[in-house]
Order: sequence, then C-alpha cells, then structure tokens
Amino acid sequence: MPRTKEQYEEMRNATRQKIQSAGMRLFVQKGFGSTNVQDIADAAGISIGLLYRHYKTKDSLFNELVEFALDGLTQIIQTFEDADSPKKLMTQFVDEIYHDMQEGEELANLLILMNQLFFSGDGANRKQAEVLEVNGRLLRSTAALIKKGQETGDFRSGDAHEMAVLFYSALQGLADMKVILKNDFVMPSPSVLTLFLFKEGA
Repeated sequence: MPRTKEQYEEMRNATRQKIQSAGMRLFVQKGFGSTNVQDIADAAGISIGLLYRHYKTKDSLFNELVEFALDGLTQIIQTFEDADSPKKLMTQFVDEIYHDMQEGEELANLLILMNQLFFSGDGANRKQAEVLEVNGRLLRSTAALIKKGQETGDFRSGDAHEMAVLFYSALQGLADMKVILKNDFVMPSPSVLTLFLFKEGA
C-alpha cells in the first residue's frame, strides 16, 4: 500500500530532526569548523545524499539551529515584557530550565552553539549581529523584570542589570559543565539558582 502524503511528511520531519540533533551534537563537541557534512550524515545514520536533500550546506543547518534558539529567546523576551507577577514568572522560567538541563542535552547544546558564533572564524559569524541584538533585548527585559520584582518587594535589592548578567552567565557556565562532566554533572536546584534573586520569606 503506497504511503500517504502525511506519512511522507512525517518521515521527512523525522529525518530532519535526526540531522539537527546530529549536527548540534557535533558542532558542540568538535566545533563548527571541524565538523563536515559527512560527519553529520554518519552521526544521523543517513546517506550524504539524503542530508543534501534537506540542507545544501552545513552553514544552512547551523543557521537553522541558531534561528530555532533565537525564536525561543524572542518568546522569553515577550513573556518577560508582559509579566504581571515577576516572581511567579521567574520561578516558572527557572523550573523549566532546571527540567530541561536535567532531562536532556538540547538546552545546554543550544547555549553552547550560540556561544560558538563568537569563537568561530568562518561563515557562522554572519549571525553574530542578530544574536547580539536578541541577547541585548533579553538582558534588558530580564533586568526590567528584576526591577519590577524589586519594586514589589519579592526580589533582593541590587543593580538589576548586573543581576541579569550574573543569571545568564551562570546558565552558560552550567551548559559548559554539563557537556564537560557528562554523567558527573549535577544541576543546581531552582532554589540555588534563584538564591541571589529572591528575598527570603518573600
């Protein structure tokens, strides 16, 4: 019995997902410059011809992964900008981060992938300006959220921008540690991640 259009689409999406996962893993482990398309095809368990049907170059795969990360950051920015309850929102956000870091490698890999844009001397640099702009907006929206939380008396006092920088620096460092330590990595609990941020008893 011939496959339906929906079944073909499912197979196509499954293959694309395998390529994305393999590419992300290799970019993180070997770096963008040291990864070639044959490596990605081998890691995905597909032929190089099939890979080329989905992505013409490794740059297009890398850029799609970065776009995926940027879309996620943009959604976070919008959520932070629309926040009514800063403490509730930050608690949910940290819980999601904790769960993602505990359960899999995707978040850690995405954070490292974004970082690689600034240490790569090749075509990946074309996305730098966009990543810088979105990261700047994320820092500003997080600082504004912290400031709002300070005004409600839920967050500790301090420079809101510095606190936002500390928060994201900690997440980036944890992503690096997760990849380096592998099974020995222990993700700090949400209460530890927000220790510098939430007032005791608030």
